[in-house]
Amino acid sequence: MPASLQFIYRRWFQVFSSGVILFFGTQQVLKFTGNINFIPVIILLGACVVPAAFVVYFYGQERIVDKVKHMDVPFDTVVGCFIVGGVIGVTVSGFIEYETLLNIPLLNLFGISVIEEVAKLIFPIAVYIRGRYRSETDGLLFGVASGMGFAAIETMGYGMAAFIKSHGDMRTLEEVLLVRGLLSPVGHAAWTGLVCAALWRQREQSRKLFNPSIMGVFLLTVVLHTVWDIASSTNKTLIAFPSYAIIGGASLTLLVRRLKESKQLTLKKLSFFN
Repeated sequence: MPASLQFIYRRWFQVFSSGVILFFGTQQVLKFTGNINFIPVIILLGACVVPAAFVVYFYGQERIVDKVKHMDVPFDTVVGCFIVGGVIGVTVSGFIEYETLLNIPLLNLFGISVIEEVAKLIFPIAVYIRGRYRSETDGLLFGVASGMGFAAIETMGYGMAAFIKSHGDMRTLEEVLLVRGLLSPVGHAAWTGLVCAALWRQREQSRKLFNPSIMGVFLLTVVLHTVWDIASSTNKTLIAFPSYAIIGGASLTLLVRRLKESKQLTLKKLSFFN
């Protein structure tokens, strides 16, 4: 692999390591000074370090393909998908859930999953309709970016809520940021990435929008999301964490497999036309 591509490929680790250093540095400054103005910075860093690094990793993967197909996705478009897609997803899903799902019985968890999975697709579908970026690797990148933006903003909210409910207990805040931050790639990012990859693949294969294969992938992500939420609602560590490992492992495996397939498919098509 050329040196320039190796640099792109490894940029995610630079983002991750820099974010971790900033997080723990700010944490120590807070402990030393007692200045609560640093708490929003800690929440921001704790919620965004892993999602940002994960998006940059997928951006590096997509850029490797771009170097062959000569059609770069601008980084600011990816950042926009991360921020705008995340904000729209959280806002829309939160509003609909507040209006329609005031109670949380088992049946409503499925409804919440449907709402959130649809809300995360709003911005990527806008990019899809525009039609400029057409490869499956592009769609996978936009889905992961939107899902990670959603996860980051959601983690900020959960972190702030936990901090307030615990009457300013930093350990509770740090625990929420750590657990949700580490688990974010195997949840929202994987699920939205899989659906967007399916959407972009059907365009490459000249199929109709929302065909049975796409709906099947969407239903799979909703089921994974629902089971994840069921495990979260138990509040029992012995049930929750093994469930996270199984569901997250399955979600991440499917995402990685789709990434490999999409890269191979794109490169194969390019070699055919060249």
